[in-house]
Amino acid sequence: MLTAVSGSAFGVRRPEGHHARVRHRPSPGRRPDIAEYIERLPGTLAPHGGRFLVHATPHEVKEGTWPGAVVMLGFPGIAEARAWWDSPAYQEIAPLRSRHIEGDIILVEGVPDDYSPTGLVQAIRAAAS
Repeated sequence: MLTAVSGSAFGVRRPEGHHARVRHRPSPGRRPDIAEYIERLPGTLAPHGGRFLVHATPHEVKEGTWPGAVVMLGFPGIAEARAWWDSPAYQEIAPLRSRHIEGDIILVEGVPDDYSPTGLVQAIRAAAS
């Protein structure tokens, strides 16, 4: 799930134009375990087609609050993102992060490149009438 960033510029495309993302909003934390986690993370992504889309780059908050950094990973699809999250390789290093960084982590399936919100608009209007 990610509503703040969308579009084909962000994501790894599947043939039908869908993508999946993992978004993490970590709070600040700098410890040796975090360095090890960051070093080992790419090796857990590769088998699932994952890659960094955003990694602690500067961001601009337009509404609300957003403490800490932004990390966004892209995968060919939601199944690959789930397989990465559940993989023994990732689960082995996850405590290196979770012991020291508090934040939200979500998986979100992207929309096709030709997506239009028309169907959703029609459903909202139908529900309101």
